[in-house]
Amino acid sequence: MIICLGGSSIKHYDYIIVGSGIAGLYCALLAGEQASVLLVTKGIIEDCNTKYAQGGIAAAIGSNDSAELHFRDTIATGGGLCDEEAVRILVDEASDRVADLVNLGVPFDTLDGEIDLTLEAAHSVPRILHAGGDATGEHIEVTLSERIRSTKIKVLENHLATDIIKDGAGVKGLRVLDCKNGIIEEFGCRFLILATGGSGQLFSFTTNPEVATGDGIPLAFKAGAEVMDMEFFQFHPTTLYLPGVTPFLISEAVRGEGGILRNAGGCRFMPEYTPEAELAPRDVVARSILYEMEKTGQNKVFLDITHLPSHITTARFPQIYRFCLESGIDITREWIPVAPAAHYMIGGVRVNSWGETGVLGLFAAGEVACTGAHGANRLASNSLLEVLVFGKRIIERTGSMNGKEPVVDPQSACVRHQLISRKPATDVRVPNLSQLQKLLWNEAGIIRSREGLAEAADILIAWQESLPPPEDRQTYELANLVLTGRLMVEAALLREESRGAHFRSDFSCSSTEWRKHIVLTAG
Repeated sequence: MIICLGGSSIKHYDYIIVGSGIAGLYCALLAGEQASVLLVTKGIIEDCNTKYAQGGIAAAIGSNDSAELHFRDTIATGGGLCDEEAVRILVDEASDRVADLVNLGVPFDTLDGEIDLTLEAAHSVPRILHAGGDATGEHIEVTLSERIRSTKIKVLENHLATDIIKDGAGVKGLRVLDCKNGIIEEFGCRFLILATGGSGQLFSFTTNPEVATGDGIPLAFKAGAEVMDMEFFQFHPTTLYLPGVTPFLISEAVRGEGGILRNAGGCRFMPEYTPEAELAPRDVVARSILYEMEKTGQNKVFLDITHLPSHITTARFPQIYRFCLESGIDITREWIPVAPAAHYMIGGVRVNSWGETGVLGLFAAGEVACTGAHGANRLASNSLLEVLVFGKRIIERTGSMNGKEPVVDPQSACVRHQLISRKPATDVRVPNLSQLQKLLWNEAGIIRSREGLAEAADILIAWQESLPPPEDRQTYELANLVLTGRLMVEAALLREESRGAHFRSDFSCSSTEWRKHIVLTAG
């Protein structure tokens, strides 16, 4: 039986934060210093994407580095769509936010008493901080979650956010489903921060855990917020590819340390596709691997680090070494079979430089948000940094608001498109998750075309129409993925060019006419 609690029984908080990754935890810790906070997470507090982040955090703290150099690397990778104001904020505030993590107790790796910095693709100098070698995300998640549990912050585990409650043009509260007993509850708030993470479960082959179902995008979209850059989904080039083994990320840092990509015949192939070879941006490497797989008739390539001293490999990449060894591969002696996989949603809920959406009192942080800092293609290890920088700014902004101020609209060149309900062109039965993932992997994956995207759009519309009202976590997540997938496909259809992480085989070049953002609104 579903019971809706309302009226005077609604518990009110200054902040409700949805999500328990680094974005949610960091914002909750900052907000909890000055106000009442409710942290809502659909699993337990440690269930999130953050702990799978192997690479680290990019910050210009080295003696041979600078914020200006970090800025230029980010802009160069972003395919002409980076919001320069957002990038300036990102790189200028990086060192302060890293200091915050150090003060919170995150144990970054050191060398000779200083934080150790490594190189990743498309960075011009080593600037990646890491913890426990390739266990950076896990160390951050554990550190922050332990801090949260030692505070008075109310944590509501196994509760899924289902609807944003509005009062006119602004946020009034949140409706949530208790996943264990099916009861619907309501909570009031002044400020609602979405920190729900990514949408990797849209695809059949992904580095993301099962919780990455894009829940925050439909929540915000249905409440009237805009979404932007949904066509840009980043595929990680190197994911462990073994039959029967869960896809496992092989960090960008492995190539940064000298890893070489080889085809099934043992030939190094990346120099044939780009002068930057293995250190090219992720979209270039992912497509190059795909082309090489097609050329050789194989479903994988190989990443070779056997030339590195074994003690360096095991010390620098302990998680990767252990996981591969348990899967039957000793990476100090054998090549790693890899293939691209869905990894990171670049687009999301449109926010300005303070994390504000177009709905008063509604904010978004982390992968669910689109600040414009990544442009069309995220620079490696900028994502954890973005969480910290813009999460901090959300709390600064809300601390100075009286709740009646107008929302600042982000300013950038864009084209708006209204997503409207329309009769599906085909009659399709209610989908399951596997069918959705297969459809999007085939038609909206690394290489796209008008024909495939149009077919996917028709099917997604039909699925939207056929889905019954959700009643439990599984059906809510499926509905969220269908809507998020449709937003991605519609944006990909509109962008008739190739740029960054979005590649169209029928429009294989970039166009100056499309040097603008696609913003989607509800009909």
